Amino acid sequence: MFAEERQLLIAALVATQGRVTVSELATRFAITAETVRRDLDTLEAARQLRRVHGGAVAIDRLSLSEPSLDERQTQHLDEKSRIADAAMRMIPASRTGSIVLDAGSTTERLADRLAGWTPAVTGDQLLVITNAVPIAGKLSRNETIQLHILGGRVRGLTSAIVGAGTVAQLGVLRPDIAFIGTNGISTAFGLSTPDSVEAAVKSAIVTSARRVVVLADSSKLDQETLVCFATLAAIDTLITDAAPSAHLAAALAAADVDVVIA
Repeated sequence: MFAEERQLLIAALVATQGRVTVSELATRFAITAETVRRDLDTLEAARQLRRVHGGAVAIDRLSLSEPSLDERQTQHLDEKSRIADAAMRMIPASRTGSIVLDAGSTTERLADRLAGWTPAVTGDQLLVITNAVPIAGKLSRNETIQLHILGGRVRGLTSAIVGAGTVAQLGVLRPDIAFIGTNGISTAFGLSTPDSVEAAVKSAIVTSARRVVVLADSSKLDQETLVCFATLAAIDTLITDAAPSAHLAAALAAADVDVVIA
């Protein structure tokens, strides 16, 4: 096989799997590790992948890679809908309840369902705190929900409200449940997101809540982006659409995280 043919196949594998290792490729193509590394160098120079320790990852798996909210709203729609349905069953059914909805496409799916929420018992109250402009807009139409919008600067890419003032406001709140999104969740790095300013707000949300529920479709599992905002031990429940890998499942169990498969 010519090097060019092999490199095309390697690029296709990375695009499909998201990640490959040097040892895996050496075995697959019956070549030396040194030859694999040269192939990966060539493909990185052509912007087909990104070299990492021990192998390579797809360009869209880079630590700073972050699709816009509009892009994310078109991805994994069925999975996010199932996750939102499972999260909806966790909304407090009490005389007074309070939740935080983090910015994100999956939390926005939950907001779509909350837009039609009515109390099970007349007079029951639900306070929803959010730092997401789209979520605030949807919930503002439901007169049975008390809506609290956190103040700060709006980050255009995600429509999230961020900044030191946003973090400070969360520091004096103690909501019952926080529903939070993430760009990655992994055994060693915990929960992560590409932007440090948005990570600060997510971290403050996690710290503020009595219970933390992560909403993450399976494409986020075993992924790491630039900034860690919470350890696995800081969360209570993960709602996802497929079973985590064996090593991530073990880490979640060790951290006493309840995993719900939607």
